[in-house]
Amino acid sequence: MAGRLVLALSVLLLLLLVGHCQGGKIGACYGRNADDLPAPDKVAQLIQQQSIKYVRIYDTNIDVIKAFANTGVELMVGVPNSDLLAFAQYQSNVDTWLKNSILPYYPATMITYITVGAEVTESTVNASALVVPAMRNVHTALKKAGLHKKITISSTHSLGILSRSFPPSAGAFNSSYAYFLKPMLEFLVENQAPFMVDLYPYYAYQNSHSNVSLNYALFSPQSQDVIDPNTGLVYSNMFDAQVDSIFFALMALNFKTLKIMVTESGWPNKGAAKETGATPDNAQTYNTNLIRHVVNDSGTPAKPGEEIDVYIFSLFNENRKPGIGSERNWGLFFPDKSSIYSLDWTGRGKVDVMTGANITNANGTWCIASANASETDLQNALNWACGPGNVDCSAIQPSQPCYQPDTLASHASYAFNSYYQQNGADVVACDFGGAGVRTTKDPSYDTCVFLAAGSKMSTTNSTSLPARSGSSPHTSAKCFTPLLFVLSVVIAAVML
Repeated sequence: MAGRLVLALSVLLLLLLVGHCQGGKIGACYGRNADDLPAPDKVAQLIQQQSIKYVRIYDTNIDVIKAFANTGVELMVGVPNSDLLAFAQYQSNVDTWLKNSILPYYPATMITYITVGAEVTESTVNASALVVPAMRNVHTALKKAGLHKKITISSTHSLGILSRSFPPSAGAFNSSYAYFLKPMLEFLVENQAPFMVDLYPYYAYQNSHSNVSLNYALFSPQSQDVIDPNTGLVYSNMFDAQVDSIFFALMALNFKTLKIMVTESGWPNKGAAKETGATPDNAQTYNTNLIRHVVNDSGTPAKPGEEIDVYIFSLFNENRKPGIGSERNWGLFFPDKSSIYSLDWTGRGKVDVMTGANITNANGTWCIASANASETDLQNALNWACGPGNVDCSAIQPSQPCYQPDTLASHASYAFNSYYQQNGADVVACDFGGAGVRTTKDPSYDTCVFLAAGSKMSTTNSTSLPARSGSSPHTSAKCFTPLLFVLSVVIAAVML
């Protein structure tokens, strides 16, 4: 009897803890404001081939919803701003919409979120007062169908909903939106829904080159840290600063328990003449670093280690969108479904260096620690590479091939080179704030092999703690250790 009880409790705890430790999710936005896109069924096939599990669309187009049936992809659908008036005015309008657009295709199509309105405060027609009434009517319709606990309702916002975002601790919502913001936040808490926001470090960089460096916007390791003077928190990238500005704004209104979900973020691959930062290389760098940041559960300075779900914008360039050049060029794929640039959706370092950016100019080069770098700079760069940089640093652990010589410079050289090669052997990826330098001499020795251009990267990173690194262990390690401890306590208690 005791044995069966132990087994049952063990399985239950495993399920609970593993479910809790799944980590941040990465999805993709499927915008369709274009006249050259592949058919929805072809797009669904592409998404499955890329192992993308979460997709956001901006309406409830029947062809798109049907295309995702039985794919295992979780879909976020939207109620456009143009429908808010009808949804807010009459419950019958929402009931009919649910009956015609959702129920016939659910659950074969796994619809998990409904966004009611999109960035309403940015719209030329002020429909913000309609958002909460429409959300409540959608909730009522879902409740009638028994789906209110299976499909989550929220609304998306731009960073413009804040009156202040710097420093992050001073983040504050625009007081002119208070009339609809407070009831909306109360609705989200009541229904355990996330606060959804679209964040674009690209625009912060593009609009203020003098205050925001490209490295800071791209998560580059050589960026200069920014310190919040009110909290002392250190920010190494713009994305974290923007997320925390939302968090502090929510906290100021006493909504600090609300989960934040980033429903759009990305980088344009092309822009107008003055948009010099809009390039495929920068887009690849930003999205690669963002995915790693999310998958590793890096969290933010204000909430370290906390998972956050992010949707990359967007699958395709959208040639019908108005505005400056970059508006039409956020895509990851061409209309023929080929990649505009390579992107590792796993965030675990599964990269073929032969297809990396600028690889043809980097054959026969390695990245090592600079002899002129201080120990402090080397240590900080090593910590970053083995942590947020997502380098597999298992080889420089004790008893491993590259542990000896046990020196900071040797360990840093191995980590620097791994990061350099897995990022296409781009010269920028060997800077590390001046701590790295490129060389044409192979630094490999004995059984310690330094990866070179054309090598295959490891498909997964070690769950061991990086040598000399202050970063957190991999998500699975963070979850597995307390899981074993809890299980041992339960088993011991039952056996007494």
